[in-house]
Formats: sequence, structure tokens, C-alpha cells
Amino acid sequence: MDHLRHSGLPFEAQRTAFLDIVSGDPLIGETLSRARALELPDWLIVSGALYNSIWNHLTGKPPGYGIKDIDLFYYDASDLSYEAEDAVIRKAAKHFEGLTLPVEVRNQARVHLWYEARFGDAYPLLSSSAEALSYFASKTHAVGVRFDAAGQLNLVAPFGLDDIFSFRITPNHALNNQRTHEAKGGRARENWPEIAVLPW
Repeated sequence: MDHLRHSGLPFEAQRTAFLDIVSGDPLIGETLSRARALELPDWLIVSGALYNSIWNHLTGKPPGYGIKDIDLFYYDASDLSYEAEDAVIRKAAKHFEGLTLPVEVRNQARVHLWYEARFGDAYPLLSSSAEALSYFASKTHAVGVRFDAAGQLNLVAPFGLDDIFSFRITPNHALNNQRTHEAKGGRARENWPEIAVLPW
């Protein structure tokens, strides 16, 4: 049960452990430094690449195991056109060239414009990248990191970190996301059988 050694610890202890593991991961470290240089407004590396890296570290799996891509959010409400976001995506593709995993870049100011057509439910108008984490299908996935102006690594975790360190995928009922919660939970269990997926 050594993989659960951070489970149940106070948030500050978990936060320190989380940031140590993430910043020590070669792929995440390189992505973070490149994301910082890209200088997108209100940017955040979020979700899978982060919590999967924690699980890899704690179960002795190699860096990058089970990770499909790296999600990079930014928030820019000054131009909500598809073309503006597409230009950023193209620029980012060049900027992140050579990384072993693709970086998926999305403007969180635009999600409400396309979400319903794709997923069938309305999505709220967001005011920041961090706010998007509150609407993820699983609370466990709601985590993001970025560098502040002083170069310190900052964590955003609206539901805390205990789910991640307890290998527990907990549903978030903010939106009607049962299918996503169950699908992602099932995929995660294939890679990390230690995980418990809590029912919706």
C-alpha cells in the first residue's frame, strides 16, 4: 500500500508532494517551461498529464505511461472567434514541436459556444481558466498548475488532492457528465488497477 502513503495527509503536505512530483517529471517540466514562454493569458496545464504522472510516480511506472496528451487551457475573452483560437492552436503546435506527447490548447472563454452541440448540455460562461476545473466530470481530475510571475509553480485544485493520492475517482455533479466520468474511470483502471471509481 506504499502508493497510498500521501492519502489522508493535510492539504499542504499533499500540495508539496504533488508539486515535487509534477515538477520532477521530465515531460511535465519541459511542457511547463515551454508553456510559460508561450505567454498565453491565464494559462494552466490541467488534468490527465498531472494526476496520471502522480499515479505513475507512486506505482513505479515510467513517466508518460497512460498519458495521451497534455491539456493546456488559456482564457482570452477579447476575441471569441474560432479563427482566433485556431491561430493560437497553430502557434502552440510549432512552439511545442518535439515533445513526446501532443499539447491540446483550448480557450476556456469559448467553451460555452460549442459545448452543447458536442455534448448535448449547456455549459456556463466562464470567467477564468481555473473556473473550468469546477465543471470536470470527476473531482479527481480537477487540478491545474502554472508558473506565476515570480517563477513559482502554483496549484489550482478546487476539490483538493486527496482523491488523487487515494487513487479514487469521485464524480462531480456540476454538469450531466455521467458518461464521461464512467468512461474515463474505466480507462484509468486499465492502466492503474489500484484505482477505485466511485459510482455516479
